[in-house]
Amino acid sequence: MSLFQTDAWQSAWWDTWGVENGLELVRGWSGERSGIYASTYRTKNLLPVRSIEFVGCSYRKIRSTRTEYNTFSIAKGSPASAVNQLEQLLGKHPWAEAIFSDLLACSTEVAELRALARKKRWLARVVASDTAWLVRTEHSFEAYLKALGRNTRLRLYNRRKVLESLGEISHEDMYEKNRDPREFFRHLNAFHQSRWGKPVYNDKALAFNTAFLNRVIKEGGKPQLLGLRSNGKLISVLYNVQYQGCVYNLQSGFEENFHPKLAIGTLHLGYAIEKAFQEEGTHSFDMLAGSGKKENYKQRLANSSNPLVSLMFVKNPVLKLLYGLKNLKNEVL
Repeated sequence: MSLFQTDAWQSAWWDTWGVENGLELVRGWSGERSGIYASTYRTKNLLPVRSIEFVGCSYRKIRSTRTEYNTFSIAKGSPASAVNQLEQLLGKHPWAEAIFSDLLACSTEVAELRALARKKRWLARVVASDTAWLVRTEHSFEAYLKALGRNTRLRLYNRRKVLESLGEISHEDMYEKNRDPREFFRHLNAFHQSRWGKPVYNDKALAFNTAFLNRVIKEGGKPQLLGLRSNGKLISVLYNVQYQGCVYNLQSGFEENFHPKLAIGTLHLGYAIEKAFQEEGTHSFDMLAGSGKKENYKQRLANSSNPLVSLMFVKNPVLKLLYGLKNLKNEVL
């Protein structure tokens, strides 16, 4: 079970985006599985299409916070029995296409889903693939550093000396300080506005993340809204949540041009990764999927990875034909 199957994450997503957009919940979440909903969209504003998706995801209709490590499994029973339940569920509700996003690509669930599609003669499409990057923390931080490439180790750890030479360095957990994430998110958005030209979280995403943080504590989650200061000035923030032995790095922001020799965001990650190594019961620091502005820094820092895949299954004959023509056109091009 990941952070994304908690009631806190699923319910906050549903309250923020599901209810307002008129989505129909066809199977609830349970702490060991993602919820599933149905919605309708129109292709080219013409053909109405009934779609099935995971709670936390929207392939076409909604722009929302990304939900990874989705699963339709349940706490008891094999993945095969979970797929049988999914087959029964899909048999009870009308649908034309089903999109299951960010599944573990190497999981038995994916293999069982593909087998179900063959059995039912659904068209199966891979609509996205990605990789989540993580640091396993069961061994020592020193051993982890030693295994890194020279330049990566320099950016993550060795240049702390340069940072410390500039003045007093201090660390803080803004959530632990006042239990109110609004100030932290204001700083996070400001860093992103400066670097990317737009904030990372709009009003909806802010409402979602605030609700999620307030709820996840009841399930044993521990928000870590970390700030790094130089001479009292905030220069970097990390949005982390620790849950069931894993620290999830959900977002980050930093002053891009603080010093020509320093990658402040990477240095701050180094402090957080070292902290994860030191925390009893923590087995990993998960940076999730995605890459940086100029390079895939996550791949350089990671010592483990989880490939993710998003699968679409198409039952409607007209849609099958349209996707077939689209594939043929792409092959010709």
